[in-house]
Amino acid sequence: MSDKPWLNEYPEGVQAEIDMDEFDSVVDVIDKSCNEFRDKVAYVNFGAELTFGQVDRHSAAFAARLQAMGLEKGDRIAIMMPNVLQYPIAVFGALRAGLVVVNTNPLYTARELKHQLNDSGAKAIVIMDNFASVLEAVIDDVPIEHVILTRMGDMLGGLKGAFTNFAVRYVKKMVPAYNLPNARPFNAVLREGADERFLPVELGHEDIAFLQYTGGTTGVSKGAVLTHGNMVANMQQASAWLGGRLDVGKETIITALPLYHIFALTANCLVFVKLGGRNVLITNPRDMNGFVKELGKEKFTAITGVNTLFNGLLNTPGFVDLDFSSLKMTLGGGMAVQRSVAERWKKATGVTLVEAYGLTETSPAACINPMDLEEYNGAIGLPISSTECRVIDPDGNPLPVGETGELCVRGPQVMRGYWNRPEETAKVLGDDGWLRTGDMAKMDEKGYFYIVDRKKDMILVSGFNVYPNEVEDVVADHPKVLEVGAIGAPDEKSGEVVKVVVVRKDDSLTVKELREFCREQLTGYKVPKYVEFVDELPKTNVGKILRRELRDLYGEARSSED
Repeated sequence: MSDKPWLNEYPEGVQAEIDMDEFDSVVDVIDKSCNEFRDKVAYVNFGAELTFGQVDRHSAAFAARLQAMGLEKGDRIAIMMPNVLQYPIAVFGALRAGLVVVNTNPLYTARELKHQLNDSGAKAIVIMDNFASVLEAVIDDVPIEHVILTRMGDMLGGLKGAFTNFAVRYVKKMVPAYNLPNARPFNAVLREGADERFLPVELGHEDIAFLQYTGGTTGVSKGAVLTHGNMVANMQQASAWLGGRLDVGKETIITALPLYHIFALTANCLVFVKLGGRNVLITNPRDMNGFVKELGKEKFTAITGVNTLFNGLLNTPGFVDLDFSSLKMTLGGGMAVQRSVAERWKKATGVTLVEAYGLTETSPAACINPMDLEEYNGAIGLPISSTECRVIDPDGNPLPVGETGELCVRGPQVMRGYWNRPEETAKVLGDDGWLRTGDMAKMDEKGYFYIVDRKKDMILVSGFNVYPNEVEDVVADHPKVLEVGAIGAPDEKSGEVVKVVVVRKDDSLTVKELREFCREQLTGYKVPKYVEFVDELPKTNVGKILRRELRDLYGEARSSED
C-alpha cells in the first residue's frame, strides 16, 4: 500500500480496481444502455429531445448505411460538427459499424483539415454545412470518398428544424457558399439506412475506437490511438469515481464543452450514456447570455467545464440567480482551475468545483479529486481506480514525496500510441506502459498530485493545446518575417493567449498585417493575440531559440503597437 498512498484516501465505495470484462467495447456499453433506458431522454438540444431508443434506432440506421456505402471495420471516418443531436448518432453509428472515429474540430482551417484527413486516411466525413466550404477547398487533396452533410436543425424535427436551417443559412448567413456535388444529406442517409440491414460487427478491447488528434508534447498534430479497451476503462474508472454521488437514470448533465474534445467525449457523451443520464447539449457556449438562459430551463445535476467557462458564467448577469438546488457535481479539467474562480463558484452554487487531470493520451482521466471534497485544494487529485502515477527525475528515476519532476501515468486508459508515428510514441510511452506526460508535478504524503509547471513549451488557451512549432511555422511563412518565437502570455479570460516575438525582414510589417495573415491559416484560438517586434531572439550556440528566455524577456501581454 505504501507505494500507492492514494488508495487510503479513496472515497467510500470507490474500488481500487475496475472490472474491464464487464463490457467488450464502447458499442457494448451503448447497446446495453439503449436497452435499459430505452424510454428515457438521452440528449437535448434547442429544446428537442432524443430518447435512448431513438439514439439506438438512428445510430443503427446510420451504421447500416455506412456499411452499404462499402465502409468496413477499421476504416476511418471524420466527424466535424459542434454539439448537436447529430453528433452522438454519427459517432455511435460509426462505432457500431466498426469504424474508427476521427474527431475533427469544426473551426479548423483548410490547412489543418487537410493534414488531419491525410494523416488519418479518413475515407468518409460527416460535416455540418457551416464548415463545408473549408472541406471543398481540400477535397481534391484528401482520401475522402464519402461526404455526409448535415445542417444545424436536421434533428430538431418539423417546422422547428426547417426554420432553424433557414435562419442559420439566410438570416444569420452562417453558411459560406460551397460546392460539394456528391455529398449526401444526413437525414437522407438515416432514411435510407432505416430500410437496410445492419450487420453487427464483432469488437474487442484491442480494436481502435478513436483517433483523437493532439500535439502530444511536441509539434505537429498527431492521432492518439484510443482503443475500445482504453475508452471502456476510462468509462469504468469515471463511473466508479462518480457512482456514489450520482443516481443511475436520474441525472441531467450540462454539456457545453465540445464533444469532439476528449474531456466532453468521455466524461459527458459516453459516461453519462452508461449512467442513463440526460445530456443537455449547448451548441454555442460563447453566447453566455443564451447559455445562462438555457441553464434557467433545466434542473441540472452536473456540469463539466474548463476554468474559462466557469469564469465566464460567473461574470454573466443572471447566472448567480439560477436555481442550483439540484446541482450535485461540478467537474473542471482541460486546464488549471484558478483558486479565485473555484471559490466564487462554491459561493454562487454551493457546490465545490472539483478539479480533474487528464490527457488525450489517457482517454482522458488520470487523476480526480474526491467528489465529496469540501473546498478547492489546488491539487489535480488522486490517481483513479486501476491507475498508477509517479514523478521521475530527468534520468527516469522515481522521486520521493514532495519533490518535483515529470509526471508519468500507467493504466488501462493509456493510449496504444500515436497513429503511424512509432518514433513519437517511443518518446512518451515506454515498454513498461508508463506514459511521460511532460507535465512537472509533485505528490504529497497522502497521494494527492499537484501540477507545478506545464509542459515545457505548450500554450493552453481555454483548455485547448496550442503548440508553438505550428504557430511559428505559419508566421515564418510571411515574406516579411525573418525569425519568430511563439510563447504564452497571461490572459484573464482564457488563462493564456498566444504571443509571437518576431524579427522582421521588412520594417513595414505591422501587427495587424501579421495577425490577419495568421487568421487565414490558424483556428481562432491559435492566432497570436500579441505580436512584439524585436531585433533578435535569444538562442543557444547551435541556433535553437530559447523559449524559456523568450518567456522571461517578452512574456507580458503587450504588442509592439499597443
